[in-house]
Order: sequence, then structure tokens, then C-alpha cells
Amino acid sequence: MDFGIFAVLAQDGITNGAVYALLAMALVLVFSVTRIIFLPQGEFIGFGALTVAALQSGQFPRLVWMLMAVGVLTFLVEIGSALRQRRYKPLPRRHLMWSGIENLAYPTLVWVLARGLEWQGMPMVVQILFTLGITVPLGIMLYRVAFQPMAEASVLVLLIVAVGVHFAMLGMGLFIFGPEGSTTQAFTDWSAEIGALLVSGQSVVVLGVSACLIALLYLFFDRSLYGKALRATAVNRKGAQLVGIGTTQAGRMAFGLAAALGTLAGTLIAPLNTVGYDTGFVVALKGFVAAIVGGLASYPLAAAGAVLVGLLESYSSFWASAYKEVIVFTLIIPVLAWRSLVSGHGDEE
Repeated sequence: MDFGIFAVLAQDGITNGAVYALLAMALVLVFSVTRIIFLPQGEFIGFGALTVAALQSGQFPRLVWMLMAVGVLTFLVEIGSALRQRRYKPLPRRHLMWSGIENLAYPTLVWVLARGLEWQGMPMVVQILFTLGITVPLGIMLYRVAFQPMAEASVLVLLIVAVGVHFAMLGMGLFIFGPEGSTTQAFTDWSAEIGALLVSGQSVVVLGVSACLIALLYLFFDRSLYGKALRATAVNRKGAQLVGIGTTQAGRMAFGLAAALGTLAGTLIAPLNTVGYDTGFVVALKGFVAAIVGGLASYPLAAAGAVLVGLLESYSSFWASAYKEVIVFTLIIPVLAWRSLVSGHGDEE
């Protein structure tokens, strides 16, 4: 290996690590706020990339049908919940009205926009924003239907539910998108040579967007009221409830942010790789390894672990390409062993 190959592999590893960092921070956010290991994160990677690819090719984004179906299911769940509580208090008509607007009227508006506008010639930023308008509400509805009714269950029960939701979304993804993969248009054709290193414009865009998103997340958690509420819920769920922070709203916000980060990660890797409905699962697992390095609690350590995972994957592909996935996922074993030795053990709540 000469310096040129070393530099190219480092560039690829850091680029992939930037994407894994977004996924790792999303997983840390969801787990710290809701105690849910967000296994369906990978589906949002594939769904987001395939939706952008459909918009760019002039096809109808079929994910809208899933948004409408889940919206109807969410509205029915809201009605059922309201009827169960009717014996204790009047039927919350205003709440049901807003639920109808969010879960029925909004998906219908998205369907009208998807049918009525010519998305093929629009800027890629607009296409990505429209995709986020589909996937973010989908993530919030997913929390309302699958996880909110058992928000106080144990971590093991929530993990089992997450596994079930993952397989359900995987099956729906196959039904909606089919087995074929797609790629999206390149962000830029720019490239430059710095010595022996060829700097790709795609890598620069991925690193720049990831850095901007990480900075925005830092400002959101450090400066905004909603971000501080999420941090308080992550630190002490019961204490947050006692001071008036709605943990249900915090859970929905966490799922919405995680869906947005997963979608953006999918759009970042789609110009570089062919993405299918099931491609995101392996990518999300690598983000999970990075989140484990951060102990599912620390955002900086999760970001650092993501870069480590990206570099390890890149250099493993050079030295032992057949075992690169095994090497990456084996990283979780010494991390867990080290944390088991240095952390205290207490009774489960």
C-alpha cells in the first residue's frame, strides 16, 4: 500500500463515517429519549433514497401510498384511544379534529402535490425536502401506532416490538418499491487532485452536509426549548414528566428527527451506491455499532465511533474484502467487553 492508496481509503472511510455518524446520533437520540433501539432506521434510508430517485425519473413516489395507509391506521388508533377514555372524560373532539388534519388531510395534500407537480425538473434540494415531508410524518405515525401504547414497557419488550416493526416495514418496502435498486443524480461533477489524492465532489458534499447537520443538532439541543426538553427527557424521564414536559411529544419528536436523519443519510449515499428497499439495514447496523461505541448515550463518542467504523471498513475492504463486514461488526465485541468491565452494574428498573 502506497500513500496514494492510503489517502483514497482514508477519504472513503471518512465519507462513510460521516453518514454513519448521522445514523448513530439518531439511534442515540431515540434510545435516550424513549429507550427504544430504533431498528427501522434502515428502512428510512432505503425509502428516502428510492423516493428521491422516483422523483428524479418522473415517476409517482409510491411511498405516498404508505403514508396515506399509515395515516388512516393512526387516525383509527386515535379514535380507539378516545373511545376507551370516554367513560372518564368527554370525547376530545378538538384533539380528534387535529388528528384528522395530521393523519388524513396532510397525506391527501401530499398525494395532490405528488400528482400535480412536475418533480423531474426541480432542483434536488426541493426533491429532498418533499421526500422529508413524506418520511418525517411517517416516523411520527410509526411511534404513535407501534410504540406509544407501550411507552412504559421494558427495554426488552420495546426491542421485540422494534424487530416486528422492522420486518413489517421491510415487507411493505418490497411490496411498494420492488426488488430493484436505484441510484440518484450526482450532487456535483467537481473533482480535484491534491498530490496523489483525487478529491471527489461527492465526498465533499457528504462531509459538508453531515457537518452542517451535526452543528444544527448541537444548536437545537443546546439553544432551543424543544431541544432542552428532549435532553431533559433523556436524562430523567420521570423528572421530565414532573416538571411538565410531555414525554409523548418528546418521543414523537425523537422519531421524527430520526426519520429525517435516516432519509438524509439515504440521499447522501444514493449517488454513490445502488440503494434498494433493504440496503439501509446493513448501513444502519454500522451506525448502531458506532452508537454502541458511544454507549448509546454520548453524541460526540458516537460520532467518533462512526468515523472509526468508516475507516475500519475502508481499510478492511483493501486487506480482506471478503471479511470486511465481519471485521466491522466484530468491533462491537471488545467495546462491550470493555464497557462491561469499567461500568457499574445495578438492578434493572
